[in-house]
Amino acid sequence: MIETQHPTHDRTTIEPAPVPIAPRRAPRRAWFALAVLMLPVLLVSIDNTVLSFALPAISRDLAPTAAQQLWIIDAYPLVLAALLVAMGSAGDRWGRRRMLLIGSIGFALLSVVAAFAPTAEALIAARAALGFFGAMLMPSTLSLLRSVFADREQRRIAIAIWATGFAAGAALGPLVGGILLEQFGWGSVFLLAVPVLVPLVVLVPILIPESRDPAPGRIDPLSIVLSLAAMGAVVYGIKSLATDGVDGFGVQAVVIGVFAGVWFVRRQLRSASPMLDVRLLRQGSFGGSVVVNLLSVIALVGFLYFVSQHLQLILGLSPVDAGLALLPGLVVMIVAGVAVVPVARRVHPRVLVPVALLLSAAGYLVIALTSASQALAPVVLAFVLLGLGIGAAETVSNELILSSAPPAKAGAASAVSETAYELGAVLGTAVLGSILAAWYRDAIEVPASLTEAQADAATETLAGAVTVAEKLPAAVGDQLVAAAAHAFDGGVMLTSLIGVGLMVAAAIVAAATLDDPRGAARR
Repeated sequence: MIETQHPTHDRTTIEPAPVPIAPRRAPRRAWFALAVLMLPVLLVSIDNTVLSFALPAISRDLAPTAAQQLWIIDAYPLVLAALLVAMGSAGDRWGRRRMLLIGSIGFALLSVVAAFAPTAEALIAARAALGFFGAMLMPSTLSLLRSVFADREQRRIAIAIWATGFAAGAALGPLVGGILLEQFGWGSVFLLAVPVLVPLVVLVPILIPESRDPAPGRIDPLSIVLSLAAMGAVVYGIKSLATDGVDGFGVQAVVIGVFAGVWFVRRQLRSASPMLDVRLLRQGSFGGSVVVNLLSVIALVGFLYFVSQHLQLILGLSPVDAGLALLPGLVVMIVAGVAVVPVARRVHPRVLVPVALLLSAAGYLVIALTSASQALAPVVLAFVLLGLGIGAAETVSNELILSSAPPAKAGAASAVSETAYELGAVLGTAVLGSILAAWYRDAIEVPASLTEAQADAATETLAGAVTVAEKLPAAVGDQLVAAAAHAFDGGVMLTSLIGVGLMVAAAIVAAATLDDPRGAARR
């Protein structure tokens, strides 16, 4: 209220202060727009994990090497992560709805190409191209949500639904893949994109207005090249070291990638309008929350990579049964992500998030202790614990990412967070998958009666060993399958112990860095 002295009367009058105009609340059609925008979110996140379940069938048909098998998984999220921020900048400049439509059409067409790839090399190339168009989808969806929902509370709900959809899609991948593979060939996991994206291309122009930044930052080609070089060289180096052992080429690739990464970070720090605002990592709980998300996605994707093979190739489950075995963990992950919200109002994140992550560590520990078992129950229990911890931890950490960053930096904060998700998906298979492949190759003891070609195929991958065993006499085939299962499960034990370490490390980071930006408001 403002007190003023009236010029003609000897008394004080009180005039009302200007009333701020509340943001316009979104109409009902905005929630239909949200439903449409969830389609590419679910598709991109499902695509991060669905291929793990199709890998045995792909390995039988295309006979990829161990390195090619990992690249089939990683080519897509690697390119997507490297271009995520650049495509976000392009959407700011040329129109976010336009980028979403271009990305959807390109993604659908390349999905058809991938579905009918005749060789492992062709499939890797198609997956990389899918990553290019997939990078147009994710930043556009989140940016358009901000333009559709002007009211802050509505926008928070919409973003929460967006984040839950991303996590749920990643966990749904194995179940969707199992159902499709039970009825169709492995190409069906790619063709799924067509019926999902066609409604989007039709409805987006009707429901969602165009949106762009009125003052976009400049596009920095060198930063794009450096980001690609950093992640591509490091991931390639890790794969080379795991497949061929410690040699000069693998070490050089890692060194080049680290150098490019350091150069990229320094360039962003010096830029007035950086592609990726790495300065945000210094602010409050932001950096710790990003690290928690990164390590959580590494653990989740790495788990799905080896468990999908264990369930199908060692326990002998069908794709659908293997997917259903992981369904309890999926349900628990989604429920935990929602149920933790009221708990988070009362429990400080420095306590809540570490406890959740230690539950995930317990899930990995169950796998490590029972890796040689042929029982299904330990796998189900392990994924339930993993899903419970990751579902709860990521909900809290995502909320902290949004609330820790200044409002003016909300877009940059989302870009950093999304990049961490996709980088985690890459590293989950690149690191844990490469370690598993190296252990398997060194540990397997093939029967002496195998030809050189059969022995090479059996030592490359678990799927290769199972395929070779099907063509051998029963006694020799059973011996080979037993040797392959023993070697693979030994690698699973090692990678599971590393998973325990990742979750414990994330819990320590959370306990040391996560502050509640609302402070006393919570109490």
